Amino acid sequence: MTAVQGPRARVALSTSSVYPQNCATAFDLAQRLGFDGIEVMVWTDPVSQEAGALKALSDLHEMPIVSIHAPTLLLTQRVWGPEAWPKVDNSIELAVQVGADTVVLHPPFRWQKEYARAFADGVALREHDSGIKLAVENMFPWRAGARSIEAYLPHWDPVEQPYDHVTLDLSHTATSGSDALAMAAALGPRLAHIHLADGLGSPMDEHLVPGRGGQPCAELLEVLAARQYSGLVVVEVSTRRASEEQREADLAESLAFARLHLAAAALPLT
Repeated sequence: MTAVQGPRARVALSTSSVYPQNCATAFDLAQRLGFDGIEVMVWTDPVSQEAGALKALSDLHEMPIVSIHAPTLLLTQRVWGPEAWPKVDNSIELAVQVGADTVVLHPPFRWQKEYARAFADGVALREHDSGIKLAVENMFPWRAGARSIEAYLPHWDPVEQPYDHVTLDLSHTATSGSDALAMAAALGPRLAHIHLADGLGSPMDEHLVPGRGGQPCAELLEVLAARQYSGLVVVEVSTRRASEEQREADLAESLAFARLHLAAAALPLT
């Protein structure tokens, strides 16, 4: 009899999934619900920026910090100053200090032209020098009515870009109208990180609980498990309008969804 192999991918919780609550809430929920680790979104919460405080939470809850999300969002432009590269460098240093091996970052905005010109080379150099994976995330065109605005350089779609490591966000594929399965196939071994969420194609970037939108969340997880994907699957859903009880239920549902579909490829056929 051949033993059934469990999924290799770990399932972590993004601290952004508990917003507007703080990092401490995320660590507590991750431990109680049984997540494998935490992705820290560097935000205005001072704890998210401070290695000592994060390590204390990690030790208290026996919950490893597996990745850092750099403050490269539009809403975090003031975190760690206005310049782009210091945000990335500080995120790398934070990852090293807390024992994470991955930093997630967004591509440059169109108005960050100097940053954008050196972006791919700068990412590659920092990966080489630090040993930390810099997983550049897929984004989407901004939409205003019938108008579409290309807001990112060199492009919102990382598939044709020379990044060694990429984050695939399933809420962003919904917003951009991309084929998530085709993107994953095209990325191949460069796909290092998953932001597990869902969406219905709204321009608002919904970050729904997986299974509540139109994205192939289940299919993608099963495909990845079948090919022995060993990267991270990070639940990154929006619970900002949820009660405490509903937030916990939504995160438990998201974790169960991930575990079920990552395990499905390992189950023997009957």
